[in-house]
Amino acid sequence: MSHNLPAAPSGFSHRFATAKGLRFHYVECSAPEGFASVCPTIVLLAGFPESWYAWRKIMGVLREGTDCRILAIDLPGQGDSDRPQDGYDTQTVATRVHDLLQHLDVTRYALAAHDVGAWVAFPYALLYPNEVQCLTLLDAGIPGITLPSHLPTSSTSSWKTWHFGFHAVPDLPEILLQGRERPYLEWFLGRKSADPTVYSEEDIDEYLRVFTSPGGMRAGLAFYRANATSEQQNRALTENAKVNMPVLALSADQGSIPDMEAALKPFCQDIRGETIRDCGHFQLEERPEAVADAIVRFIRSC
Repeated sequence: MSHNLPAAPSGFSHRFATAKGLRFHYVECSAPEGFASVCPTIVLLAGFPESWYAWRKIMGVLREGTDCRILAIDLPGQGDSDRPQDGYDTQTVATRVHDLLQHLDVTRYALAAHDVGAWVAFPYALLYPNEVQCLTLLDAGIPGITLPSHLPTSSTSSWKTWHFGFHAVPDLPEILLQGRERPYLEWFLGRKSADPTVYSEEDIDEYLRVFTSPGGMRAGLAFYRANATSEQQNRALTENAKVNMPVLALSADQGSIPDMEAALKPFCQDIRGETIRDCGHFQLEERPEAVADAIVRFIRSC
Protein backbone atom coordinates (compact mmCIF):
# COMPACT_ATOMS: atom_id res chain seq x y z
CA MET A 1 0.00 0.00 0.00
CA SER A 2 1.06 3.61 -0.46
CA HIS A 3 2.49 5.31 2.60
CA ASN A 4 2.36 8.91 1.42
CA LEU A 5 0.63 9.76 4.66
CA PRO A 6 -1.27 13.03 5.07
CA ALA A 7 -0.01 15.41 7.72
CA ALA A 8 -1.17 14.56 11.22
CA PRO A 9 -2.96 17.32 13.16
CA SER A 10 -0.72 19.65 15.13
CA GLY A 11 0.67 17.88 18.19
CA PHE A 12 -0.12 14.42 16.79
CA SER A 13 2.12 11.80 15.18
CA HIS A 14 1.73 8.82 12.85
CA ARG A 15 2.66 5.52 14.49
CA PHE A 16 2.82 1.85 13.54
CA ALA A 17 2.70 -1.09 15.93
CA THR A 18 2.44 -4.83 15.42
CA ALA A 19 0.19 -6.90 17.69
CA LYS A 20 -0.03 -10.67 17.24
CA GLY A 21 1.40 -10.44 13.76
CA LEU A 22 -0.91 -7.67 12.52
CA ARG A 23 0.54 -4.22 11.86
CA PHE A 24 -1.67 -1.30 12.80
CA HIS A 25 -1.41 2.33 11.82
CA TYR A 26 -2.68 4.91 14.28
CA VAL A 27 -2.31 8.62 15.00
CA GLU A 28 -1.79 9.71 18.58
CA CYS A 29 -0.84 12.40 21.00
CA SER A 30 0.08 11.73 24.60
CA ALA A 31 -1.75 13.22 27.55
CA PRO A 32 -0.28 16.52 28.75
CA GLU A 33 2.60 16.20 31.17
CA GLY A 34 1.31 15.48 34.66
CA PHE A 35 -1.97 13.98 33.41
CA ALA A 36 -0.84 10.67 31.96
CA SER A 37 -1.25 8.73 35.21
CA VAL A 38 -4.74 9.97 36.07
CA CYS A 39 -6.47 10.66 32.77
CA PRO A 40 -7.86 8.00 30.45
CA THR A 41 -7.15 7.53 26.79
CA ILE A 42 -9.76 8.24 24.12
CA VAL A 43 -9.78 5.61 21.36
CA LEU A 44 -11.33 6.67 18.05
CA LEU A 45 -12.56 4.33 15.30
CA ALA A 46 -13.80 5.42 11.86
CA GLY A 47 -16.01 3.87 9.19
CA PHE A 48 -16.26 3.11 5.48
CA PRO A 49 -14.75 4.39 3.21
CA GLU A 50 -12.76 6.43 5.67
CA SER A 51 -9.85 5.99 8.10
CA TRP A 52 -8.34 7.78 11.10
CA TYR A 53 -8.38 10.84 8.79
CA ALA A 54 -12.11 11.27 9.40
CA TRP A 55 -11.29 12.33 12.98
CA ARG A 56 -8.64 14.92 12.01
CA LYS A 57 -10.87 17.96 12.65
CA ILE A 58 -11.89 16.70 16.10
CA MET A 59 -8.78 15.17 17.65
CA GLY A 60 -7.20 18.42 18.80
CA VAL A 61 -10.46 19.64 20.35
CA LEU A 62 -10.86 16.37 22.24
CA ARG A 63 -7.35 16.66 23.62
CA GLU A 64 -7.82 20.27 24.70
CA GLY A 65 -11.26 19.58 26.17
CA THR A 66 -10.34 16.47 28.14
CA ASP A 67 -6.53 16.48 28.66
CA CYS A 68 -6.61 12.87 27.50
CA ARG A 69 -4.29 10.84 25.37
CA ILE A 70 -5.87 10.43 21.93
CA LEU A 71 -5.50 7.33 19.73
CA ALA A 72 -7.16 7.33 16.30
CA ILE A 73 -6.76 3.80 14.97
CA ASP A 74 -7.05 2.41 11.47
CA LEU A 75 -8.98 -0.83 11.82
CA PRO A 76 -7.53 -3.96 10.19
CA GLY A 77 -8.33 -3.55 6.51
CA GLN A 78 -8.68 0.21 6.84
CA GLY A 79 -6.35 3.12 6.10
CA ASP A 80 -2.71 2.12 6.42
CA SER A 81 -3.18 -0.87 8.73
CA ASP A 82 -2.61 -4.39 7.42
CA ARG A 83 -5.35 -5.94 5.28
CA PRO A 84 -5.68 -9.58 6.30
CA GLN A 85 -7.45 -12.00 3.97
CA ASP A 86 -10.16 -12.82 6.52
CA GLY A 87 -11.45 -11.98 9.98
CA TYR A 88 -13.74 -9.03 9.16
CA ASP A 89 -16.61 -10.10 11.37
CA THR A 90 -16.81 -7.43 14.02
CA GLN A 91 -16.02 -9.68 16.98
CA THR A 92 -12.73 -10.75 15.38
CA VAL A 93 -11.91 -7.13 14.51
CA ALA A 94 -12.74 -6.06 18.07
CA THR A 95 -10.39 -8.72 19.44
CA ARG A 96 -7.61 -7.54 17.13
CA VAL A 97 -8.07 -3.92 18.20
CA HIS A 98 -7.91 -5.09 21.80
CA ASP A 99 -4.64 -6.87 21.00
CA LEU A 100 -3.23 -3.53 19.84
CA LEU A 101 -4.37 -1.68 22.96
CA GLN A 102 -2.86 -4.35 25.18
CA HIS A 103 0.38 -4.05 23.21
CA LEU A 104 0.32 -0.29 23.84
CA ASP A 105 -0.46 -0.87 27.54
CA VAL A 106 -3.78 0.98 27.25
CA THR A 107 -6.07 -0.58 29.84
CA ARG A 108 -8.71 2.07 30.63
CA TYR A 109 -10.21 4.32 27.98
CA ALA A 110 -13.18 6.04 26.45
CA LEU A 111 -14.23 4.63 23.07
CA ALA A 112 -15.86 6.67 20.29
CA ALA A 113 -16.76 5.24 16.91
CA HIS A 114 -18.67 5.97 13.71
CA ASP A 115 -20.18 3.73 11.02
CA VAL A 116 -18.12 0.51 10.62
CA GLY A 117 -16.07 1.68 13.61
CA ALA A 118 -19.30 1.59 15.64
CA TRP A 119 -20.03 -1.91 14.31
CA VAL A 120 -16.77 -2.91 15.99
CA ALA A 121 -17.15 -0.77 19.10
CA PHE A 122 -20.51 -2.25 20.09
CA PRO A 123 -19.33 -5.86 20.55
CA TYR A 124 -16.03 -4.51 21.87
CA ALA A 125 -17.85 -2.88 24.80
CA LEU A 126 -19.59 -6.17 25.60
CA LEU A 127 -16.37 -8.18 25.35
CA TYR A 128 -14.25 -5.81 27.46
CA PRO A 129 -16.66 -4.03 29.83
CA ASN A 130 -14.08 -3.52 32.58
CA GLU A 131 -11.81 -1.53 30.27
CA VAL A 132 -14.20 0.80 28.43
CA GLN A 133 -15.02 3.75 30.66
CA CYS A 134 -17.67 5.19 28.35
CA LEU A 135 -18.85 4.61 24.80
CA THR A 136 -19.93 7.03 22.05
CA LEU A 137 -21.64 5.54 19.00
CA LEU A 138 -22.26 7.79 16.01
CA ASP A 139 -24.61 7.17 13.07
CA ALA A 140 -24.24 3.48 12.18
CA GLY A 141 -26.31 0.50 11.05
CA ILE A 142 -24.81 -1.97 13.53
CA PRO A 143 -25.57 -5.55 12.36
CA GLY A 144 -28.32 -7.12 14.44
CA ILE A 145 -28.65 -4.00 16.60
CA THR A 146 -29.43 -0.70 14.83
CA LEU A 147 -29.48 -1.98 11.23
CA PRO A 148 -33.10 -2.52 10.14
CA SER A 149 -33.88 -6.14 9.34
CA HIS A 150 -35.60 -5.03 6.13
CA LEU A 151 -33.84 -2.31 4.16
CA PRO A 152 -35.95 0.18 2.16
CA THR A 153 -36.34 -0.18 -1.60
CA SER A 154 -37.97 3.17 -2.35
CA SER A 155 -35.79 5.49 -4.44
CA THR A 156 -36.44 8.29 -1.96
CA SER A 157 -34.83 6.44 0.94
CA SER A 158 -32.88 3.43 -0.35
CA TRP A 159 -29.80 5.55 -1.13
CA LYS A 160 -29.01 5.58 2.59
CA THR A 161 -28.55 1.82 2.96
CA TRP A 162 -28.54 0.27 -0.55
CA HIS A 163 -24.80 -0.35 -0.35
CA PHE A 164 -25.18 -2.99 2.39
CA GLY A 165 -26.50 -5.44 -0.18
CA PHE A 166 -24.28 -4.26 -3.03
CA HIS A 167 -21.04 -4.49 -1.04
CA ALA A 168 -21.96 -7.96 0.22
CA VAL A 169 -22.29 -9.46 -3.28
CA PRO A 170 -19.12 -11.39 -4.20
CA ASP A 171 -17.09 -9.97 -7.11
CA LEU A 172 -19.72 -7.64 -8.60
CA PRO A 173 -18.63 -4.44 -6.81
CA GLU A 174 -15.03 -5.04 -7.88
CA ILE A 175 -16.15 -5.54 -11.50
CA LEU A 176 -18.20 -2.35 -11.53
CA LEU A 177 -15.92 -0.12 -9.44
CA GLN A 178 -12.51 -1.02 -10.87
CA GLY A 179 -11.24 2.12 -12.62
CA ARG A 180 -14.25 4.10 -11.34
CA GLU A 181 -13.20 4.38 -7.72
CA ARG A 182 -13.05 8.17 -7.60
CA PRO A 183 -16.58 8.86 -8.92
CA TYR A 184 -17.89 6.17 -6.57
CA LEU A 185 -16.24 7.75 -3.54
CA GLU A 186 -17.34 11.22 -4.61
CA TRP A 187 -20.93 10.01 -4.92
CA PHE A 188 -20.82 7.99 -1.70
CA LEU A 189 -19.33 10.73 0.46
CA GLY A 190 -21.23 13.57 -1.17
CA ARG A 191 -24.69 12.00 -1.40
CA LYS A 192 -24.70 10.81 2.20
CA SER A 193 -23.64 14.26 3.49
CA ALA A 194 -26.05 17.13 4.06
CA ASP A 195 -23.49 19.46 2.48
CA PRO A 196 -21.28 17.69 -0.08
CA THR A 197 -18.91 20.65 -0.29
CA VAL A 198 -17.33 19.73 3.06
CA TYR A 199 -14.94 17.46 1.14
CA SER A 200 -11.97 19.11 -0.53
CA GLU A 201 -10.11 17.58 -3.45
CA GLU A 202 -7.35 16.76 -0.96
CA ASP A 203 -9.82 14.85 1.22
CA ILE A 204 -11.08 12.79 -1.72
CA ASP A 205 -7.49 12.16 -2.77
CA GLU A 206 -6.68 10.71 0.65
CA TYR A 207 -9.67 8.36 0.75
CA LEU A 208 -8.96 7.36 -2.85
CA ARG A 209 -5.32 6.61 -1.94
CA VAL A 210 -6.26 4.01 0.65
CA PHE A 211 -9.23 2.61 -1.31
CA THR A 212 -7.11 1.97 -4.40
CA SER A 213 -4.03 0.68 -2.57
CA PRO A 214 -3.48 -3.09 -2.92
CA GLY A 215 -6.26 -4.86 -1.04
CA GLY A 216 -8.02 -1.63 -0.13
CA MET A 217 -11.30 -2.26 -1.93
CA ARG A 218 -11.31 -5.94 -0.98
CA ALA A 219 -10.83 -5.17 2.70
CA GLY A 220 -13.38 -2.36 2.77
CA LEU A 221 -16.05 -4.59 1.25
CA ALA A 222 -15.12 -7.50 3.52
CA PHE A 223 -16.80 -5.86 6.54
CA TYR A 224 -20.12 -5.98 4.67
CA ARG A 225 -19.54 -9.53 3.46
CA ALA A 226 -19.15 -10.58 7.09
CA ASN A 227 -22.35 -8.83 8.19
CA ALA A 228 -24.38 -12.02 8.63
CA THR A 229 -21.72 -13.44 10.95
CA SER A 230 -21.46 -10.15 12.85
CA GLU A 231 -25.24 -10.09 13.28
CA GLN A 232 -25.26 -13.61 14.73
CA GLN A 233 -22.42 -12.70 17.09
CA ASN A 234 -24.21 -9.57 18.32
CA ARG A 235 -27.43 -11.47 18.97
CA ALA A 236 -25.51 -14.03 21.02
CA LEU A 237 -23.64 -11.34 22.97
CA THR A 238 -26.85 -9.47 23.84
CA GLU A 239 -28.94 -12.49 24.69
CA ASN A 240 -28.04 -12.30 28.38
CA ALA A 241 -26.04 -9.07 28.68
CA LYS A 242 -26.29 -5.35 28.11
CA VAL A 243 -23.64 -2.69 27.56
CA ASN A 244 -23.00 -1.60 31.14
CA MET A 245 -20.95 1.59 30.77
CA PRO A 246 -22.47 5.01 29.96
CA VAL A 247 -23.33 5.32 26.27
CA LEU A 248 -23.81 8.42 24.14
CA ALA A 249 -25.85 7.74 21.00
CA LEU A 250 -25.11 10.52 18.54
CA SER A 251 -27.63 10.75 15.71
CA ALA A 252 -27.75 13.10 12.72
CA ASP A 253 -30.98 14.69 11.55
CA GLN A 254 -30.20 13.61 7.96
CA GLY A 255 -28.26 10.47 8.84
CA SER A 256 -28.78 6.81 8.05
CA ILE A 257 -30.35 5.73 11.36
CA PRO A 258 -33.10 8.19 12.41
CA ASP A 259 -32.74 7.68 16.18
CA MET A 260 -29.61 5.95 17.45
CA GLU A 261 -30.70 6.26 21.08
CA ALA A 262 -34.02 4.49 20.52
CA ALA A 263 -32.38 1.75 18.47
CA LEU A 264 -29.65 1.15 21.06
CA LYS A 265 -31.72 1.55 24.23
CA PRO A 266 -32.81 -2.12 24.52
CA PHE A 267 -29.14 -3.13 24.60
CA CYS A 268 -27.73 -0.54 27.04
CA GLN A 269 -28.12 0.02 30.77
CA ASP A 270 -27.23 3.73 30.76
CA ILE A 271 -27.79 5.61 27.51
CA ARG A 272 -28.36 9.19 26.51
CA GLY A 273 -28.85 10.61 23.05
CA GLU A 274 -28.21 13.78 21.09
CA THR A 275 -28.86 14.75 17.49
CA ILE A 276 -26.47 16.77 15.33
CA ARG A 277 -28.53 19.23 13.29
CA ASP A 278 -28.06 20.08 9.60
CA CYS A 279 -25.94 16.96 9.24
CA GLY A 280 -25.87 13.82 7.16
CA HIS A 281 -24.21 10.48 7.82
CA PHE A 282 -20.61 11.70 7.94
CA GLN A 283 -20.89 13.67 11.18
CA LEU A 284 -17.14 13.87 11.79
CA GLU A 285 -16.56 15.63 8.48
CA GLU A 286 -19.74 17.69 8.36
CA ARG A 287 -20.15 19.05 11.89
CA PRO A 288 -16.85 18.47 13.71
CA GLU A 289 -17.39 21.26 16.25
CA ALA A 290 -20.80 19.94 17.32
CA VAL A 291 -19.54 16.35 17.50
CA ALA A 292 -16.48 17.34 19.53
CA ASP A 293 -18.60 19.38 21.93
CA ALA A 294 -20.99 16.47 22.51
CA ILE A 295 -18.18 13.97 23.10
CA VAL A 296 -16.24 16.28 25.44
CA ARG A 297 -19.33 16.99 27.55
CA PHE A 298 -20.13 13.29 27.70
CA ILE A 299 -16.65 12.19 28.71
CA ARG A 300 -16.45 14.87 31.39
CA SER A 301 -19.72 13.56 32.85
CA CYS A 302 -18.56 9.95 33.06
